[in-house]
Amino acid sequence: MKAYVFPGQGAQFVGMGKDLYDNSEMAKELFEKANEILGFRITDLMFSGTDEDLRQTKVTQPALFLHSVILAKTLDDNFKPDMVAGQSLGEFSSLVTNGALSFEDGLVLVYKRAMAMQKACEAEPSTMAAIIGLEDEKVEEICNNIDEIVVPANYNCPGQLVVSGSIKGVELACDKLKEAGAKRVLPLKVGGAFHSPLMEPARIELAEAIESTNFNKPVCPVYQNVNAKAVSEPEEIKQNLVAQLTSPVRWTQIMKNMLADGMTSYTEVGPGNVLQGLLKKVDRKIPTESASI
Repeated sequence: MKAYVFPGQGAQFVGMGKDLYDNSEMAKELFEKANEILGFRITDLMFSGTDEDLRQTKVTQPALFLHSVILAKTLDDNFKPDMVAGQSLGEFSSLVTNGALSFEDGLVLVYKRAMAMQKACEAEPSTMAAIIGLEDEKVEEICNNIDEIVVPANYNCPGQLVVSGSIKGVELACDKLKEAGAKRVLPLKVGGAFHSPLMEPARIELAEAIESTNFNKPVCPVYQNVNAKAVSEPEEIKQNLVAQLTSPVRWTQIMKNMLADGMTSYTEVGPGNVLQGLLKKVDRKIPTESASI
């Protein structure tokens, strides 16, 4: 069974999508439609902006969404997924490509999500850190015993987990995790505490937009971040999408569940190859590749 997976924030780079724009008339039309929908030329920032431009959440998220979704559309008949998943923001890309959402509705939701998250980040300074070389259970235990907001936010692969929370909470957790034997503790250059309770204002704001958007029955199941399970019912997809902002991304569990359900190939659609590397930490035997126009 073919799995197609879509990256989240962190995979962006200046110049992303320009080859698509230059070499596919369909891609060019979709990029220009996106410029109209957003009300600014995001293509200028993607193709020739600065790293700082692309690091702004309100730019990063729609830019990554556009790169992944338009790349998938250029594959035409070669894009035949049996299962899809996306890491954090990438879940929206996966839902458009499997038919659950239209391109236009997906882009509008992604931009609303980005703006709501940026607003939440500015309201309360917060951060994240990657923890390498500790069991998930140990990280969870330490986070649970700190009297500040700090939670597991991204289960990336065995031995790699990202924590998220208040600046003080993450600093305290990092100190404790080093003492517990973490091989590396890496503060992340992010705008705030994604996938933590500090995103609650953004979750409330996005919930209203998601509830008023039409979702269709997808052509194949999406393995959602919140529960790591294959989901095909539109209402359940919507509920999980709302919960995603304040819940951890269970990517390790998603990969394991895809394998258990018969995954035989794994194609990353979007910039970079981070998701391929994560699968190799779970099962080196499954062939992986990057999609290309």
